Amino acid sequence: MIKAVFFDMDDTLYDTSGFAAIARRAAVKSMVHNGLKCTEDEGYDCLMEIVKEKGSNYDKHFNILTKEINGDEDPLIIVNGIITYHNTKFAMLKLEPESFSILLYLKSKGYKVGLITNGKENKQWEKLVRLGVYPFFDDVVTSEAAGVEKPDPEIFKIAMDRLNVTAGTSLMIGNNFEVDILGACKAGIQSMIINSKLTPEQKKILDESNYSVTELNSLIDLMKIL
Repeated sequence: MIKAVFFDMDDTLYDTSGFAAIARRAAVKSMVHNGLKCTEDEGYDCLMEIVKEKGSNYDKHFNILTKEINGDEDPLIIVNGIITYHNTKFAMLKLEPESFSILLYLKSKGYKVGLITNGKENKQWEKLVRLGVYPFFDDVVTSEAAGVEKPDPEIFKIAMDRLNVTAGTSLMIGNNFEVDILGACKAGIQSMIINSKLTPEQKKILDESNYSVTELNSLIDLMKIL
């Protein structure tokens, strides 16, 4: 019997497709207009190399970009990039209507609801607050706070312990096969994949490991299952 439902956040509860690229391009445009000595395309290409090297959660991308192109870290240029990036990103941050409906449904039925997400603690919490869904979650586990990232089974175990549930009474919903689904399966948790279809190779991996994973067309489908 399922007692707790755990969700991934990005591309599970809301759509981030194209989201970061648009925000980064807007940031570079603002930086160029405020003194970054390159074209917008050159600046964007350089920024993407920095993101690739440092990772998306690094918080000094625009500092490095300004120093590499202009030779020093101009705070006016950097701050224009940061503000434009965040303003653009959060203007696009919108919860899918079905996400609100399923969270409301789960709480009304007495299920414990948890979030397991890779990322910075404050950054992920800011999204929850801006989306207006943080009251629905009984607990939120970020990789930064846990000290371990999905797909490591340990982060799923931490989440279960904090809600006082077992793998046999837990369910994980996510969009990323390697990160959300395999990680949860290795922790012994029943899993469902959303916003993504299992490939033949992924199905083979599941069969060989004797894991059972359900494909969801919509989060609303959970109402028929739980």
